[in-house]
Amino acid sequence: MGFAKYQEDIVSRYVGDFAMRPTQSPVTPPKAPNTKNQSDQRTKKMSSLKKFAVATPRPLPVIVLADASGSMGENGKIEALNAAMKDMVSTFAKESRLRAEIQVGLITFGGKAHMHLPLAAANSVAGFAELKAEGVTPMGAAFDLARQLLEDKDRIPSRAYRPVLILLSDGRPTDDWEVPFKALCDSERAQKATRLAMAIGPDADETMLRDFANDAEAPIFKAHNARDIHRFFRAVTMSVTTRTASQNPDLSTTFVVPPPNDDALDLDFQ
Repeated sequence: MGFAKYQEDIVSRYVGDFAMRPTQSPVTPPKAPNTKNQSDQRTKKMSSLKKFAVATPRPLPVIVLADASGSMGENGKIEALNAAMKDMVSTFAKESRLRAEIQVGLITFGGKAHMHLPLAAANSVAGFAELKAEGVTPMGAAFDLARQLLEDKDRIPSRAYRPVLILLSDGRPTDDWEVPFKALCDSERAQKATRLAMAIGPDADETMLRDFANDAEAPIFKAHNARDIHRFFRAVTMSVTTRTASQNPDLSTTFVVPPPNDDALDLDFQ
C-alpha cells in the first residue's frame, strides 16, 4: 500500500464516522417565569371568587332605654312594655339579613341602671327576661351606659348602620342626669343615630324627652294607656324593618304609628 492510499483511507474513515454521529440541537436555556402574567392570573381568580362570596350583613343596632321604676307597675304599664318588647324582638329575628342584621339591646333604670339585655343579633336572643317595676328612676346612669355602648367600637363597629335609640319613661329622673344627658346627646354616634322618645302617662318629663328625640316627624309620642305602648313599638318595628329592606339602610324612614284598636278596651294612665 502506497502512502497516498493510506492517507485516503484515513480521510474516508474520519468522514464516515462524522456522518454516522447523531445531530443534536443546541440546548436552549429555560425561560424565566413571567411573574406579571402569574400575578394577573391570581388577581383574576380572586376577582372571580369575590363574585361568589357571601357579603356579611352590617349590624343595625336598636337600643332601648326603658323606665322600670316602681311607678311603671301601675295600670299595666310594665306588662305592656314586656309584651311590646317581646313582639319587637320576635319580629326582628324573622327579618332577612342580606344587607343588615338587626341587633337589640335593652338598658333599664329602676332602682339602678343596668344592661338588661346585652346588645346582640335579634335572631340569637333565646329568651327575654321580663322587667319588674321597682325603685326610683336613675335615668342619668342609664344615659352613661348608653353612651359607653355607642362609643364601644368592639360592640358597635364603624361599619354598622346608624343606630336607633329609644327612650321611654313615665316620670322624672331621680339622679343627676343633666350632664350625662348632654354627654350622650352630644356624642358623635348619638347625633347620627335616630332617637325616638315616648312619654308614658301625665307625669313624664316631656321637655327632657322632647330634647332627646331628633326625628322631626316623631318629636315625642305620648302613651295614654297600655295599648299606646304597643302602637309605639309597632311603629318602631315597621320603621326599622323597612330600613333593612331598602337599598340604603342608613336612610331614615317615615315613622308611622298605627291607629288604635277600638275593639280593645284599655284604662287610661292616671
